[in-house]
Amino acid sequence: MAAKADVPTVDVVCGVIWSPAGDRYLLAERPKGRIWDGYWEFPGGKIEPGEAPADAMARELHEELGIRVPRADPWLLKVFEYPHARVRLHFFHVRQWSGTPAGLEGQRLCWQAPGTACGVGPLLPANAPILRALDMPALLPVTPPPEVGHQDALARVDAGLGRLAFGGAERWLQVRRGRLTPAEWRDWADLASQHGVLPIANTSAADGLTLGAEAIHLSAARLVAIAARPPAILVGASVHDRAEIAHAAALGLDYVILGSVNATSTHPGREGLGWTAWSDIARWSALPVFAIGGLQAQDLEQARRHGASGIAMIGGAWGR
Repeated sequence: MAAKADVPTVDVVCGVIWSPAGDRYLLAERPKGRIWDGYWEFPGGKIEPGEAPADAMARELHEELGIRVPRADPWLLKVFEYPHARVRLHFFHVRQWSGTPAGLEGQRLCWQAPGTACGVGPLLPANAPILRALDMPALLPVTPPPEVGHQDALARVDAGLGRLAFGGAERWLQVRRGRLTPAEWRDWADLASQHGVLPIANTSAADGLTLGAEAIHLSAARLVAIAARPPAILVGASVHDRAEIAHAAALGLDYVILGSVNATSTHPGREGLGWTAWSDIARWSALPVFAIGGLQAQDLEQARRHGASGIAMIGGAWGR
């Protein structure tokens, strides 16, 4: 929605506070007497003039809930138009905190598990789309490259899926095998079904429709060439810069993959971005961003520190 010239822009921080076990996040009811009172949201509040978002996050959570936050990981930046204001929401993941959360402003609190129907409501309209992103896996495996034979690749993935801890409520498998025949796609779809995994076809929208794929992943070249979201239940794309991320967000895509963090054998001669440059592109994206490029499951913590929703792995998923 286009911004209205006569309404102010308010910068706000929102914390996705995870339980110590990492299996639930905290929602808070807006206190009585405030605008939208009775609605539920992710805890947070306004950023003061000159205040860094991370400092505002720590301050607000201490004032509202009585907890101390030594670290919060920057995640998404969402802009939402309310009748009274244009709100710019800086979402953080908060996995390190101390104390016992309490509604110090009289607000009720509720712990919510990803992938389950929300137990409270109504949610603030700006926060409802975040629930979808929180269901996404932390690890996104990508099939072995096309030079690995079809049957060999199927066997590697079959063995690997059983031991992979996806994280999140959803489980995905990106099938990146070049131009697939319908028979090859059926093999991958059958294997994914056996493991309770959603297969994502790395192909064009037209070929995905021909294959009958419910989810597709676009290359960066295919992304910039389209002007509307393809008709699939899940659509992601590979990106190289902020402009491509912005285009994916404008189309209403669900996620993007940005790389390569490290140099990889799949892109010989190309240097990796490194985490600092990767973060400069990905931080405060409007969409969940997965990091890719020579990564292992143990790199997830570092990826999150730099603003990633998760990591995508090729060799790291299947033991190379």
